[in-house]
Amino acid sequence: MSLPEFITIDSTRYTTAQLADEARLQLLNVQVADAEITRLQQQLAIAQTARNAYSNALIGAVKGTKTKAPAENAAAPARKPRTPRNPKGE
Repeated sequence: MSLPEFITIDSTRYTTAQLADEARLQLLNVQVADAEITRLQQQLAIAQTARNAYSNALIGAVKGTKTKAPAENAAAPARKPRTPRNPKGE
């Protein structure tokens, strides 16, 4: 992870290159923590989506209906009736 050129703390702008080693290390720790928070938020979104699917399946099971995949719920396009073929030899 690369450090930003500047950081702002309490409305004061600091040049990262001029920070003490300890301050740069803590800045790196903040970046790592932010990345982990982002990863966990994505995992939470995945878990919430799964929970919603399980909840919908539970409702369907309790009410005695099966939930269909979105493609199954879509109306099939209307087809033009086919004209019968002539048998061979006619």
